[in-house]
Amino acid sequence: MTEQPAVPQSRPAATASSPWSTATTVADFRRNLAAVRARIDAAAVAAGRDPEQVRLLPVSKTVPEERLRAAAAAGITQMGENKVQEAKRKASNLADLGIHWALIGHLQTNKAKDVAAFAHEFQALDSLRVAEALDRRLQAAGRGLDVYVQVNSSGEASKFGLEPEAVAPFLAALPVYSALRVRGLMTLAAHTEDTARVRECFALMRALRDAGLQAGTVGDGQLSMGMSGDFELAVAEGSTCVRVGQAIFGARPAPAARA
Repeated sequence: MTEQPAVPQSRPAATASSPWSTATTVADFRRNLAAVRARIDAAAVAAGRDPEQVRLLPVSKTVPEERLRAAAAAGITQMGENKVQEAKRKASNLADLGIHWALIGHLQTNKAKDVAAFAHEFQALDSLRVAEALDRRLQAAGRGLDVYVQVNSSGEASKFGLEPEAVAPFLAALPVYSALRVRGLMTLAAHTEDTARVRECFALMRALRDAGLQAGTVGDGQLSMGMSGDFELAVAEGSTCVRVGQAIFGARPAPAARA
């Protein structure tokens, strides 16, 4: 049995600048997980959906490995990471935990070999060059990989992802890459307090997913959308995977995307 890491007896509290307190102990993580899951379930029920249709993917980017061990002891079995090098290191150092690793950040072709070696899913596919590089590396390794196609649903220049009108032809081109198992679509909504604008992004994704299902190009039609600040809106609009970081692990030390 892996020895539990030493942790502080008290945790930093939420502050005026952040609503998220830092989880360090197993009890902290259990409490935060239960709170997030309860909100997901309530949002699903309010939308007339089965809560079990919504997967919670904890986003562990920037979180030290000793805290991830406490998170795993609290029941977390999946973790999402943005940066390939950080994810690769954690996957190696925490291999004994049996974590399902999801890469959710932009990927350059020169990192495809690493992703093909350790990742269980990749949620930010937006280039045929990356698809080709991943497929080649996966074929060589005798592996397959679940992938989600990333869409820039907000039109913000700071975000990666395909333009909505490019989604259908991109999906149609993917079957040639047989090591890639297309599961659905992923997005980051507009970074705004305007909930109507955020919901527009999620509704657009649902429409693109439905078109993909009709065309038979989007796998089983999963929708990865919703983060700590907007996951309830995402669930209301049909999300099947919410990527939640700060509401589980606590505020990050530096400004970052609202995962």
